[in-house]
Amino acid sequence: MAIESEKGVKEEEFIFRSKLPDIDIPNHLPLHSYCFQNLTQHASRPCLINAPTGAVYTYSEVHANARKWARGFKRLGVKQGEVVMILLPNCPEFVFAFLGASHRGAMATAANPFFTAAEVEKQAKASNAKVVITQASYYEKVKDLEVTVVVVERDPLAEEVGEGEGDDEDVVIRGDDVVALPYSSGTTGLPKGVMLTHKGLVSSIGQQVDGDNPNLYYHPDDTILCVLPLFHIYSLNSVLLCGLRAKATILLMPKFHIDALLSLIPKYTVTVAPLVPPIFLSIANSPHLHNYDLSSIRLLKSGGAPLGKELEHTVKAKFPNATLGQGYGMTEAGPVLSMSLAFAKYPFHVKPGACGTVVRNAHIKILDPQTPRSLPRNHPGEICIRGPQIMKGYLNDVEATERTIDKEGWLHTGDIGYIDDDDELFIVDRLKELIKYKGFQVAPAELEALLLTHPNITDAAVVPMKDEAAGEVPVAFVVRSNAHADTTQDEIKNFISKQVVFYKRINRVFFIDAIPKSPSGKILRKDLRAKLADVPQ
Repeated sequence: MAIESEKGVKEEEFIFRSKLPDIDIPNHLPLHSYCFQNLTQHASRPCLINAPTGAVYTYSEVHANARKWARGFKRLGVKQGEVVMILLPNCPEFVFAFLGASHRGAMATAANPFFTAAEVEKQAKASNAKVVITQASYYEKVKDLEVTVVVVERDPLAEEVGEGEGDDEDVVIRGDDVVALPYSSGTTGLPKGVMLTHKGLVSSIGQQVDGDNPNLYYHPDDTILCVLPLFHIYSLNSVLLCGLRAKATILLMPKFHIDALLSLIPKYTVTVAPLVPPIFLSIANSPHLHNYDLSSIRLLKSGGAPLGKELEHTVKAKFPNATLGQGYGMTEAGPVLSMSLAFAKYPFHVKPGACGTVVRNAHIKILDPQTPRSLPRNHPGEICIRGPQIMKGYLNDVEATERTIDKEGWLHTGDIGYIDDDDELFIVDRLKELIKYKGFQVAPAELEALLLTHPNITDAAVVPMKDEAAGEVPVAFVVRSNAHADTTQDEIKNFISKQVVFYKRINRVFFIDAIPKSPSGKILRKDLRAKLADVPQ
C-alpha cells in the first residue's frame, strides 16, 4: 500500500495481518446473546465452578441467573445506558452481575475490591454508577456512596424479582452501545473509563476463539482456571467471555495462593491456565510442585506483562506436555492485539519471547516515533492497531480519545516493538508512562497528585523500577520544602499507603533537589529512570 508524504512522494505503508484468514464474526449480536449462542446444545454442561464451595452452575443456570439479575437491575431503576459497578472478587455473582447488566443494556464497571474507599468513590463518581454490587466484607468502603448498594449475601438480587418474563422488552441493544467500562490510564495521565461496546467485545472474542482454526483453541471439554481477577480486562475477556463462547467450564478462584492453585489443577482436571508472569515465577520457585499431578494442563497462557525468556524456559521444563505462549493486550485495544499461534487448533511454531501474531480481522503497523511513517519488518517503533475490537473512546474525555485514536482509526499503544520476518511481534520498550505491577496498572500521575498534597513536598515524580517478583514497582523522586528537610522516606511511604491499594504503594523514595523537566514543564522520566541504573535492587 502507498501513502503520500508531505512532499507529494508516494511512500509504502507497511501494514501487518494475521497468518490466519479473516472470518465472519456475528458482531451484530449483543454480547450475552453471542456468548450463549447455541445454548440448547450445551444447557446441561458445567459452566462455572466456585472453587471455595465446589458449587457447579450449568450453562442453563448461568443464563437464567443473568436474566434474573437483569430483572433485578430493572427493579432497582437501572435504565439502559446507565452504569452498574461490580466490587467483587472472582465469584458466580460477578458473572451474573456482569451478564445481567449486559441483558439490561447497562454498562458494567468493575473495581478492585482491595481499593481504598477513596479509590472506589473516585471510580463510582467518574463512571456515574447507579448501583454497586459488593460483598459484606467490602461494605464499609461503599456505605457512604450516594448510590444503591446491593450486598450479595443479604440482598439476593436474583431471588427478589421472581421468575417473570419480559425483563428486557424495553431494551434494544445496538452494536455501538457500551457494555463494559474498565478503567485504564492509557498511555499517560490518570485512569479513564474505557468504553468497550457489544460489537467490540464480540469482535475481540471472535478473533480469539471462533473459526475453523481458532487462534485460542478452547473447547467444551476444557476446564479453564480463572484465578486472575475478573475486574481486569485480560481475565474478563480471554478467560470468562472466551470460555463462555467456547462452552468450556470456568473454575473461579477468588484469590491467588500457590498451593491452593496447584491443588485445584488435579482436583478439577484443569486443562487451560491463563496466568501472569509473577504467578509463573511462583510456580517455578515452588518447592512443592512435585507433590501435584499437573499433567492435565495443555495450555499455559501468559499475559498482562512480558514473560522473560529465562522464565519461559524454566516453566516449559516444569510442564513438558503443555504449550506455553504469550499474548499482548491493552484495555483500549479491546484488549487483545496479538496472541501466540501455538494456541491455535492447528498450531504454528513460535519463537521464545514473542508476543504472538496480530489477531484476525485486525491490522498492526509499526510507527516511527519521530515521524508519521510506518516501518518495515525488524524496525522497532510504536505499535498501532486498527480493527472492530478497539474501544469506542474514553468516557467524557474527547481530548484523550483523540490523542489515542487517530483520524484513520489507528489506536496508538505507547508500546515499542517490531514485527519479524515470521510476522511475530516482539515488545522492546514503551513510550507510555504506565507502571505495570504484576500486570496491574499504576498511573504515575495519580501518585504524583497525592504526593503533592503532602505539606512537606514541593515537587515529585514517580517512575518504575525493575523488580524480580512484581516486574515493576513505583518509586518516587521527591523535592522537600526547605523548612521540612528532615521528612523521611517512611513518612512519605506511609502517607501514600493509607490512600491507595497495595500495588500502588511507593516502594522507595529518593530525595532530589529538583525534578528534571523539559522547557514545556513535562517530567523527563527517562532521566529519572537512568538514575535508578546504579541503585541496588
